[in-house]
Amino acid sequence: MAIPVIAIVGRPNVGKSTLFNRLAGERIAVVSDIAGTTRDRVSADASWGDDRYILVDTAGIEGNSEDIFWPDMQSQVLKALDEADLLIFVTDTGYGLTDADRDAANLIRRYNKPVVLAANKADNVEREQQAVEAYELDLGDPIPISAYHNIGIGDLMDVVMDSVATDDDEEVGSDVRISIVGRPNVGKSALLNALTGEERALVSDIPGTTRDSIDSRYRYVNGDDESDLMFIDTAGLRRRGKTEQGIEKYSALRTIQAIERSHVSLIVLDASEMVTAQDLHVGGFASEASRGLVVVVNKWDLSRELKLTREEAEEEIRDRFKFLPNSSIVFTSALTGRGLDRLLKATVDTYAEWSKRVAAGDLTR
Repeated sequence: MAIPVIAIVGRPNVGKSTLFNRLAGERIAVVSDIAGTTRDRVSADASWGDDRYILVDTAGIEGNSEDIFWPDMQSQVLKALDEADLLIFVTDTGYGLTDADRDAANLIRRYNKPVVLAANKADNVEREQQAVEAYELDLGDPIPISAYHNIGIGDLMDVVMDSVATDDDEEVGSDVRISIVGRPNVGKSALLNALTGEERALVSDIPGTTRDSIDSRYRYVNGDDESDLMFIDTAGLRRRGKTEQGIEKYSALRTIQAIERSHVSLIVLDASEMVTAQDLHVGGFASEASRGLVVVVNKWDLSRELKLTREEAEEEIRDRFKFLPNSSIVFTSALTGRGLDRLLKATVDTYAEWSKRVAAGDLTR
């Protein structure tokens, strides 16, 4: 079979993102004590011993919420449940079982997927003993763990990997990694959804909707050429001094890390505002990381209203982004789909040129 997809699920604030980061081996998901921090599905390639798998973090399963993004967040959870080969259901031994745990367990039972029950935050003897309470959920034997303190993770993953079939012959991690970066609300998530053909990222008019870096795979076919692409949608980078503390601060750090782990960065501009100081700030990060770069002018469907020609826009971009003299410029509309084919081709071509420079030793990595 294909590489298994393993989704981490449960009610809000039981430590799902902490477990995700522990298993992924790096801080990909934003973690805080605030329930509802994770909004989108976040995924990563991971391995346990010789077994490889795709790990997915999800928003908390809850019946209702005042969060305006709640309907879309729950839609993302349901998609993760549908696509996963196995579910790791996480509970909190420190807080004990709640009605929300029971409701979440009832929901996932409808999907008839293999489930491994992780009783998290069992970082002392008393809490480890509390893990038996999770038997009530009728999801199998609870495995006491502490994702934060790395306790019981080996026991958990041995059970997980014994419960799914794996295919060691399929290669993981060979995708062309493409980060989608830009200031808040320029249409990065809408662009990701348009490129991949699915509602993978939450989209709204509120800046800061995306908090985590979201990985989405797409197979690009152009004649006889095929490329496996992994798009990484990111939180918007604000100007220095404008980043708030807490969750938003860590989201900015995740964005910088996404740039560093990508091969190509798509710098997304808003056609209605063109190049701003924030755009130059974002472009500077990507340029300093020595990645392949493509400038994407999104919302180009508004160009007639703006009375802006393509030539004028490109001239302004070349003039302002003097540190990106050879980067491709592509005009798109995530709303209408205009320019997406050109963007995919420009991205693959940019990766090919970047790879040649790396092979020739022109870049210091």
